[in-house]
Parts: sequence; C-alpha cells; structure tokens
Amino acid sequence: NAKELEMLKDYVHSLESFGSVDGPGVRYVIFLSGCAMRCQFCHNPDTWKTGEGKELTAEEILEAKENEVFYKNGGITATGGEPLLQLPFLTALFRAARQKGIHTCLDTSGIVYRPDRRAEFDALFACTDL
Repeated sequence: NAKELEMLKDYVHSLESFGSVDGPGVRYVIFLSGCAMRCQFCHNPDTWKTGEGKELTAEEILEAKENEVFYKNGGITATGGEPLLQLPFLTALFRAARQKGIHTCLDTSGIVYRPDRRAEFDALFACTDL
C-alpha cells in the first residue's frame, strides 16, 4: 500500500547537505543506520549499529525547503552503514523522491542482496537512478 510506505519510519543516523563526492552534482546525503560488515577501514563505523539515530519518514527527509537546491542540481544519495538493511524504507524514500523529480543514488556494498527477495529489490531498482 502506497500510503503505508509513505508513513514507514526507519532509523537515519545523520543527514548531510552539500555532499560533493556521493554522486553527480551537489547532493543531500542520507546516512542510514546499520551495517554488519565491519570493514577495517570503514569511513563511517559510527553507523554500524542498527536501531540508532532519528526515526524519520521519507516525506520528513524530502520536505525540508532548505534542501531543494540540492534536489535541483544533484539529488539525494542513500548510504550508511548499509542502506539495503532498510530495504522497505529505502524503497519508500526513493519512490517519493522519484515522484518529486529528485535524482536518486544508492551507495551500497550489495552484501545483503538475496535472490529470494528479488521482487523487493526490483521495486527499489525501479526508482534508483544510480
């Protein structure tokens, strides 16, 4: 249900404006909480724990007027942690962004991809630009 997805909340570790290395243009970067990889030289080990951060909906992230400049000249990038751990929320976020004409970029290791969840991943990929 589209309305349920709009209201879906999940944990956002942090939000960064003026991201210049996270996709084309200047971007608004959403760091989602949770990662199981524990890479030795991880740039964001503070994002590893799941269930930490601020619970937000996709609309709460996208509605901030001060971020519209990033949406016009870049877009949003979801990273983490491992953003695919929050697949339903990430799909809701990217779907809402697509409806608003916002370019979407996914920064992932792909480690949690599973063929038995292909339909869920295909739904995300359908609204992911990069």
